[in-house]
Amino acid sequence: MYICVMANSKLYKGSLITIILKLLDESDKMYGYEITQKVKALTKGELNITEGALYPALHKLEADGLLDVEVMKVDNRLRKYYKLTDKGTRETKSKLNELHEYIKTMQVLVNPKWSIE
Repeated sequence: MYICVMANSKLYKGSLITIILKLLDESDKMYGYEITQKVKALTKGELNITEGALYPALHKLEADGLLDVEVMKVDNRLRKYYKLTDKGTRETKSKLNELHEYIKTMQVLVNPKWSIE
């Protein structure tokens, strides 16, 4: 699974699932291209998620019971909308807590004057 990033690609690589879950937690539902554009806008172009990374991740989240899919016809085309299940909402909270703890630990490692509380 790869994310095309202008810089720091290895730092972002393991965060795709958390990014998707967080965005869906903040929205009622989103479709794939909308997710890529939201990430691009929020990061001012720093992070660009490719379709080759996004859709396998979405399919895995769906298979794991974390997402529901709704297919709607928009402008004579079928569009898949993704939304969190209850299990997905719980997993989002868990992933965000893990990320928060990881960031705190990394801050201590790069700046030993800080301490973990």
